[in-house]
Amino acid sequence: MVSNATASLLGLDWGSTSLRAFLLGPGGKVLAERSNGNGASTLSGVPAFAAALDGIAGDWRAAHARMPILACGMVGSQHGWRDVPYTACPANAAALAAGMLPSPGAEISIVPGMLYDDGALPPDLMRGEETQVVGALQLQPALRDASCIVLPGTHSKWAQVNDGRLTRFATHMTGELFAVLRTHSVLGRLMGDSGAFAEPAFVAGVDAARDHGHLGMSHQVFAARSLGVTGRAPASDLADYLSGLLVGHELRAGLAWRDAAGLASAPLALVGSQVLCQRYALALQRFHAAPPLLLNNTAPAGLYHLAHAAGMLKD
Repeated sequence: MVSNATASLLGLDWGSTSLRAFLLGPGGKVLAERSNGNGASTLSGVPAFAAALDGIAGDWRAAHARMPILACGMVGSQHGWRDVPYTACPANAAALAAGMLPSPGAEISIVPGMLYDDGALPPDLMRGEETQVVGALQLQPALRDASCIVLPGTHSKWAQVNDGRLTRFATHMTGELFAVLRTHSVLGRLMGDSGAFAEPAFVAGVDAARDHGHLGMSHQVFAARSLGVTGRAPASDLADYLSGLLVGHELRAGLAWRDAAGLASAPLALVGSQVLCQRYALALQRFHAAPPLLLNNTAPAGLYHLAHAAGMLKD
């Protein structure tokens, strides 16, 4: 058991489909962590959220009665515990801290998401990733002056950082598109699942997007069927080919977007699961990009720094 003297903050990364809890000590050290499937989209109403919090961290709260609690992610959305208005981009940790609101029925604070809206293009949104970006900047100070931080996932985020502020970001629905196409389209009918990563097929998909992306993604994805029908690729390769193709199109657009912002020579960081970040790093090699900095879970560091910025911590 962690003593009262060492526990400083209960941090919650509360997404749509999962809940992760971190017991943090001085300096943001992760003393213990837990996770379950009680994501914000699975809950409805204040009592359900309060019960989910008690279920994952009730004993921690009992042992550390005065410990502050900070949550980020979809828990602050329209369908979460409380709808916390977005903070306008550009913004830094102080601006995010200023936008925090308490949850009803419990003594916790919720981090706002971020909104990017330049008035020319449709707006973009994030909830949870802003905290990961804050954490990345704390863990890697070299990213603060100017950098591009990529968070691969269901909705991948590309974030531009200048002078310690998140100045602009763009969302790519790469992971969700892959899931929908594989599960609910004609492309999935021929796909096998060997359980092993078909790296050559993934690379071939990335290269197809890199070299022939001008043909259009909606045209190129049909190859995930035609290569199988004609016998030019085995069923076990088709899913990873499609994955590589979608990731390749994301990188083709994202790198051009980064370069147009003058960040071509700035550090590039990947934040997320080790497996997914390694695949993105492999894809970046095919685009002849400099090796990216690989970071795992930066949410605890972000939560801790935001709690400090909000005056919730004394250490």
